[in-house]
Formats: sequence, structure tokens, C-alpha cells
Amino acid sequence: MTTIGWEDFEKVDVRVGEVIEAEPFPEARNPAIKLTADFGPEIGIRRTSAQLTVHYQPETLVGRRVVAVVNFPPKRIAGFKSEVLVLGVPDENGEVVLLSPDMVVPVGGKMF
Repeated sequence: MTTIGWEDFEKVDVRVGEVIEAEPFPEARNPAIKLTADFGPEIGIRRTSAQLTVHYQPETLVGRRVVAVVNFPPKRIAGFKSEVLVLGVPDENGEVVLLSPDMVVPVGGKMF
């Protein structure tokens, strides 16, 4: 495990967003879903893709609160511009399970 300083951790901007659109992403090398999420007035609407197809269907993701790193540079994935990194952890089979707040929190809320 690599140790980082508090100053490094403070550089990572992790926010809560609400998924407003979700659709299959068949062009991706690995099965994925395109997500559009609202991160509030400061960050705005951002898009990403995530390999969530084992546990989630696009229609079940709309309205869901997710946690994401919002200050990475954009990345192209199969021609799609991914602007944030939605966070998750692997289950016992290595499939992604989304991180999300267990209580209602404001969209755009910043992790600290």
C-alpha cells in the first residue's frame, strides 16, 4: 500500500451526483453503461461510463445518487468523453458495486 499525505488527499474532489440519464454502451471494449449525472450548480452535468452491467440496468440507475471523483481530466473511451470517475468496490466476484450515500444528501455535496 502506498502512503499519501493529507495534502494529496485534499486534491481529490469527490462529490455526490444524481444520475439523470443512463444507457447501454455497446461500443466499449468491456460491457459498460453511459451515465449522465448532475453534480449541482458548482460542477454541473457530467458524463462517464462505468462497467456496472452485472448488478445494474440503465433504467435502475436513473435517480440514483452516486459518488464520483470530479477533477480528473476527461478521458476518451471508444469515442466517448468520460468526465468523472464514478466510485465503486468489487464484490466477491470482482464485479462493481457503486458507492453511494446511505442517507439523502444534497447533489454536489463534497466529501471531506
